[in-house]
Amino acid sequence: MRCARNLRRILAAAVVVLAAGGARADTYPSSKITLIVAFAPGGVADTVARLVGQGLSERLHQSVVVENRGGAGGNIAAGLVARAAPDGYTLLVTTTALAINATLHESNPFKTTDFATVAIAASSPEALVTSPDNPAKTLAEFVKAAQGKTITFGSAGVGSGSHVEAEYFFKELAKIKATHVPYQGGAPAINATLGNQIDLLATTLGGGAAAQIKAGKLKGLGIAADKRAAVVPDVPTYAEQGYPGFTAASWVGVFAPAKTDPKIVATLNAAVVDVIKSEAVEKRLTAIGFDPLTLSQPQAQAMFTSEVDKWGGMVKTLGLSVK
Repeated sequence: MRCARNLRRILAAAVVVLAAGGARADTYPSSKITLIVAFAPGGVADTVARLVGQGLSERLHQSVVVENRGGAGGNIAAGLVARAAPDGYTLLVTTTALAINATLHESNPFKTTDFATVAIAASSPEALVTSPDNPAKTLAEFVKAAQGKTITFGSAGVGSGSHVEAEYFFKELAKIKATHVPYQGGAPAINATLGNQIDLLATTLGGGAAAQIKAGKLKGLGIAADKRAAVVPDVPTYAEQGYPGFTAASWVGVFAPAKTDPKIVATLNAAVVDVIKSEAVEKRLTAIGFDPLTLSQPQAQAMFTSEVDKWGGMVKTLGLSVK
C-alpha cells in the first residue's frame, strides 16, 4: 500500500512539473531575452547578433539585449550559456569556434551536448587572399610558385576556422610548407597583408575580405566553397583550381541550453528564420559576404553535429591543441 501511495505521489508530481513546463512554453516569451555574444563588439558574430536581436524583438514582442562576453576563443560565453537556466531567456550567439573548440581545447567549460541548436543564421566561405603586388593571379598559381619554399600566412588568432582551414589546405592538399602568423583581429591581419609582411591571409569573405577585394585592395586567390560567391564572382573556388571536394565556411549560430523546452527552441528557430528571410537582413548579410541560412531546427542541429565532426577531424589531423 505504501509503495502504491508513493508511486501515486511521484506520478502526480511529474504531472505538475510537466504542466508547468508546458505553461511556460505556451506563454514564452514573457520577459526580456539576452543574447550572449561570444566575441567583441564590431565583429561578425556581433553584427549578426544585433540584426537577429532586433528582428526577434519585433517578432516576439519582448526586448532583446545583446551582451558581449568575449574571451578564450568564444569559450567564456559558451560556458556561461551552458550553465544558464534552460528557459529560453539566455542564448548564445557564436561562430564555428564552438565546433572547433570542442576538439581544439584540452579543457572546455562545456560539452557540445550542453547546447540545443536554435538556428544557423549565416555562413561565409573561407578564403585565401594576398596583396595586389603578389604576381600570382590564382591559388593554383600561388601554390605552383611556392613549391620548395616556405610561405607565411596570417589569420585572426590561433585555432580560428581560417587558421585551421588554411593549415589543413597547405599541409594535406597543396603539400607546401607554410608558417602561421597569428594576429589580434582581422584589421591588423589585413594591414599586414597589404604591407606585404605575410604572403597570404586566411580569412572569410564575411570578415571584411569581400569589401577589400571589391575595392581592389586585396586579391582573392580562392574560396573554399562549392560555387563562386555572388559578392566576388571573379574569385575562383578551390575545386576549380584542382582541389575538388574541400569546402570550409565560418558560420554564425544561435544556441540554447540543452534542456530548453523543444517548443521554445522551435519558437525561436521560426522567429530567427523569419528574421533572416526579411529583405533588409538578407541584403545586409549578402553585401558583407555571408550566405543567409534558413534551416529548420532539426536541419540546424544536424549541421552543427556535422561541423563538430568535420572541424574536429581537421584539428586531429594537424595535431593542434590549446591548453
